[in-house]
Amino acid sequence: MSSAVPNRRNIVGINAETITNVTSNDFPGHWPGEDNSWDLEKFRRTFIVDFFRNDRYHAEFDLIHIDASIANAFRRIMMAEVHSFAIEQCYFLNNTSVIQDEVLAHRLGFIPIVGNHETMRSMKWHRRCRPKNERRLPPTVHDTLILHLHALCERIPGAQKGETDPNKLYTGHTIYARDLEWRPANDAQQIKFGDRPVRAGNPDIIIAKLRPGQEIIVTSHAVKGLGKDHAKFSPVATCGYRLLPQITIKEPITGRAAERFQKCFPKGVVEIVDGEAKVVAPRNDTVSREVLRHEEFRGKVELGRVRDHFIYFVESAGQWDSDEIFLEAVSILQAKVGRLKSHTMRMLQQEQEQAERDAVDEADAMEE
Repeated sequence: MSSAVPNRRNIVGINAETITNVTSNDFPGHWPGEDNSWDLEKFRRTFIVDFFRNDRYHAEFDLIHIDASIANAFRRIMMAEVHSFAIEQCYFLNNTSVIQDEVLAHRLGFIPIVGNHETMRSMKWHRRCRPKNERRLPPTVHDTLILHLHALCERIPGAQKGETDPNKLYTGHTIYARDLEWRPANDAQQIKFGDRPVRAGNPDIIIAKLRPGQEIIVTSHAVKGLGKDHAKFSPVATCGYRLLPQITIKEPITGRAAERFQKCFPKGVVEIVDGEAKVVAPRNDTVSREVLRHEEFRGKVELGRVRDHFIYFVESAGQWDSDEIFLEAVSILQAKVGRLKSHTMRMLQQEQEQAERDAVDEADAMEE
């Protein structure tokens, strides 16, 4: 069997109106004479993690030679099972703005709360009530962060008549996330956070706009949570992946046709070298299929996606570095696998013990 055949199996075909070869078939028993059973050593040799961008708030990396189920598990864990802090309870002392209390509380909840990362990781999970008990548990210094907001809008004396600029007419007319003030519950909590106090991850988020005489006074409690419970606890602004595009030029495309061919793709994907079109950066392609609309390129180009080459993009909301979110997702998946393994071993052991007891009972019955 030629080496090109397995490569073709691994390509999802992109046609003008359809997609082909979608289902994975690299499993035991599908191809005669081939053993495609999963092998740990083979996985170690072939699996690749390649980072292309690694900033604090944005990471782009590739996972190569991995099954789609595992790739999607990483995405779901990053979105829903990596913890973060968000405002959960709001206690309003005054709110004369045009925004209702519940709407304002909802807006506060979606402001990313950041601080000393190690301290926030070590804080406990807040429980509202004890198991089998409806009595509410009070917040503690170990699981709750207190943030206070006090904003009052007033007129600026002596403003010119006919002035329309709010900055020249009023003070405190716009409330930003940076106006949230952290109030340590005690000295120990303040010492733990050190020179990285609790604050809004993005200080320029607008919370509300006020006019003279309007006032907001609210005390909020931020707790640790998971994105699967509420989206405000998700540590990512966005997180996803796409398959690596593949562009195969089957016949040389030269001259003016090469220029038209180049315009069918995003900038940088195709370059003209010595008058001939060459694919230089397929990962930048959006697979718009524009080239398949042109009759002159019919049969000269094939589009596809590599089935086991995943291009991830992770944008952090600020509480974690973008690459840390992925590493934490790996740790969570490892812990899940460990629990599954231990439960499976316990179940098998119990079945074996039950089978031995049944054999003894059967033997005793036969003797009687």
